[in-house]
Amino acid sequence: MRLFLGNLPFKASEEDLTDLFQSIGVTPDSIQVMRDRQTGQSRGFGFAEVPDDQGNQAVQAVNGRQVMGRAIVVNEARPMAERGDGGGRPPRNRY
Repeated sequence: MRLFLGNLPFKASEEDLTDLFQSIGVTPDSIQVMRDRQTGQSRGFGFAEVPDDQGNQAVQAVNGRQVMGRAIVVNEARPMAERGDGGGRPPRNRY
């Protein structure tokens, strides 16, 4: 099950979050904190892959829990919405 992790402290690392999940008896397959491409700074959210049979347990135990002074948000990740081509204008004719 893929989980969305939101309102993460900017200093939280993948290792910190792995420790958090392991403290409740859930062993995540992977955890990824999303980072800014240019600065490498955390964007305050991420994703965790956990076994399907442990997903609901993880959401109930970790959602709202204080981590480094912030109440984190944990819920089942939704598929990414379709995005447009990034512009509202037609391409310019370069000829």
